[in-house]
Amino acid sequence: MRLYGKIGLITGAGSGIGRSAALLFASEGASVVVNDVDDGGGLETVRQIEANGGEAVYVRAAVTKPDEASRMAERAIARFGRIDVLFNNAGVSGVGMLHEIEPDAWDRTMSINIKGVYLPSKYIVPHMMERKAGAIINMSSCVAEIGLARRASYAATKGAVLALTKSMQVDYAPYGIRVNALLPGTIMTPFVESYLRDSYDDPAAAIESIKKRQLCERLGRPEDVARAALFLASDESRFMMGSPLYVDGGTVFGKNA
Repeated sequence: MRLYGKIGLITGAGSGIGRSAALLFASEGASVVVNDVDDGGGLETVRQIEANGGEAVYVRAAVTKPDEASRMAERAIARFGRIDVLFNNAGVSGVGMLHEIEPDAWDRTMSINIKGVYLPSKYIVPHMMERKAGAIINMSSCVAEIGLARRASYAATKGAVLALTKSMQVDYAPYGIRVNALLPGTIMTPFVESYLRDSYDDPAAAIESIKKRQLCERLGRPEDVARAALFLASDESRFMMGSPLYVDGGTVFGKNA
């Protein structure tokens, strides 16, 4: 029970990595605030947690909207009294070379992937500061550190999240708050499956090509990233501060490095 008695809030927890992390956190003793904008997905995550004997509550909120992010923090604190772990997981992909990306698409990727880290943190960090304790996990990507074709907007946001993580750590270390980043490779989530179907004429061939970017020559699973998030959420990582944790199957330090 590596998170016994802790309270965790996970954004984008209605599917994929967020759901896997929510289920794992609950199985390790945490009470979980499940956030998403997909009510069906969020409630299903809560149902699965409760079916396994855990405790969870669903809070619908768009992490790009200040009033909704603020209410999410208020509801979580009202329900549990504190937040020990904030996992800023919500995000979207972005495809295209810079000149191909329409301004609206660029703005959407920037808003969800960067503002979606800023706003939940803004409203939850003050409560952590009062208690002089807390762990924040920000979802970056291995794309923050490598060049990858036709991922201009996505790479820009994930690089920003990594830089933001380091800056946050300097600011909040005096308050006993740890801030670290996860840098996954390609993870086979429902979102990625949908993206592959919509973006490639031959999704199977695309998967085989993507596998070759990773030393292990397979795609990651949501559970792979969830386990890394569990480590960063737990006291086992208490000496990690402002660190990037790679969960990328060897992409960064492998064939394309």
